[in-house]
Amino acid sequence: MHRHHPTTGTPPLTTTTRKTTSNTHNKYGKKRGNYACRRCGQPKKGHICHIGNTANTPIVTIDESSSSSIIASTPSPDLPRHLRRALSFDDLENEDNRSVAVSDDDDDEDLENLGELGEGKLPMSCLWEVFKRLPPTGLLSAAKVCKGWRDCTKKLWKAAEELKLVVPAKAQVGFVGSVLQKCSKLVRLSLKMGSELDATMMACIAFACPNLEVLEIQMLNKAINRITGDELGRFIADKRCLSCLKIEGCSNLGYLNTSSSALSTLWLSGLCSLSKMVFFCPNLNEISFDFSRQEKDSTDLVALMDGLGRGCARLQNIHISSVRLSHDAVLSLTDANFRGLRKLSLVLGSEITDASVAAIASSYPYLELLDLSGSSISDGGLGIICNELTEPLSRLLLALCPNITSSGIQFAAAQLPNLELMDCGMTICDPNSQNAIERNGSQRKLHLIYQKLIIKHLRLKKLSLWGCSGLDALYLNCPELNDLNLTSCANLHPESLQLQCPSLESVHASGCQDMLVKAIQGQVTVFATRFPPLKVFCGSQDI
Repeated sequence: MHRHHPTTGTPPLTTTTRKTTSNTHNKYGKKRGNYACRRCGQPKKGHICHIGNTANTPIVTIDESSSSSIIASTPSPDLPRHLRRALSFDDLENEDNRSVAVSDDDDDEDLENLGELGEGKLPMSCLWEVFKRLPPTGLLSAAKVCKGWRDCTKKLWKAAEELKLVVPAKAQVGFVGSVLQKCSKLVRLSLKMGSELDATMMACIAFACPNLEVLEIQMLNKAINRITGDELGRFIADKRCLSCLKIEGCSNLGYLNTSSSALSTLWLSGLCSLSKMVFFCPNLNEISFDFSRQEKDSTDLVALMDGLGRGCARLQNIHISSVRLSHDAVLSLTDANFRGLRKLSLVLGSEITDASVAAIASSYPYLELLDLSGSSISDGGLGIICNELTEPLSRLLLALCPNITSSGIQFAAAQLPNLELMDCGMTICDPNSQNAIERNGSQRKLHLIYQKLIIKHLRLKKLSLWGCSGLDALYLNCPELNDLNLTSCANLHPESLQLQCPSLESVHASGCQDMLVKAIQGQVTVFATRFPPLKVFCGSQDI
């Protein structure tokens, strides 16, 4: 009979013994999921930690080969609330990850009272500041490190007030709903839809975001917007906190019925053939309606202007883009008498004439921005604008107006002292030159009557002359000019270019002669020692 001698020490627990013990515990005890070891980060199931049992002691492991560190901490104390965080799931654009600043003015005292990760270690307030600056993908990865980091990221999600989300093409409503439920304090939502937008998606947004104030929906690639006018009207009426709504691809509305006392900004694009338009938004300040350029569009813009005048008396900014804009629609707009109107944009209205300009200038003498791109106004209409809107007008956009000459542009620049932005793209050109070449079937360049442009202005900051193929000579004396667009000015001669613009920072010269680009660079070398270097954008090449 063998006698067992007592051992002086306890034998170490082997992997087999540990696995048997774990299996026995799972068999009779409560089943648990797979967790990571709190000390070394390895899977906890069937694992023996090589680090000693230092309960409630944080461990910091630093790899000398790199500057990174892995921190495992005890559960974190309560984190501050009401911190603003902009979240974006679009990794293609880095600007989205930092487009909204984080305001910590109201939580400075709470951050100072937070605990630390052990004595002399990283304070929790510092960890909070680091997480706020992570991109959303990094924030999701940080939640997988340990329980303390996961709790911190959860509180950060709950404190988020703005979310920017890209919805993949094959994503369903559940994907959007699961993300929106993380942000209980969400007030601003921006969606880039790769999938269809329908009533179910709008209902999901309305349910998950009860306090939503700003909603922007952009349609990507071939995504279809199937929202009808009835569904959009119910969404606006139900969201009593909604103040800003911007939606693209609204081609299936059919009719428009908006009623909201909180709505202040409404942008709708892709509109087509609206049969009925009813507005009751007493606090609406800005609208932007972009209609389809198809000939089948049958929207009555005169009725649209009448509806805006009856239900949206406080409008300050109006933008309407439609090929059906006419002189009658402009008269209906002037009859609405928007007393606070400051910015007016009527684009692609080929039937808008000098008489329409006279009606606008006499009814709204305090306009700060006027955009009549694509209209049929002439130098006479420019004279009316200069006489009636001399002082308030600071931005004038007259692109795609073939009846305007260089003389009219020079007169407008001389008579508008407060002008800061001017767009005259595709104005100084011969629209029949290309057609004439095609009819003759000759490669010989036709003789064109080129024009000179001389502008001297003290406050002009941005000037756009893109597509002015009829421009032969350009002389600028604008000390405040910092942005000049000469794209496709193919006939502008380098020897006829003179720039006296010491503040010039960027010039867009795609489609211009190489000699012209060199002439631009040569004329600004005088100011290189006192001002930032000039950027000349020539196609995809920055010089």
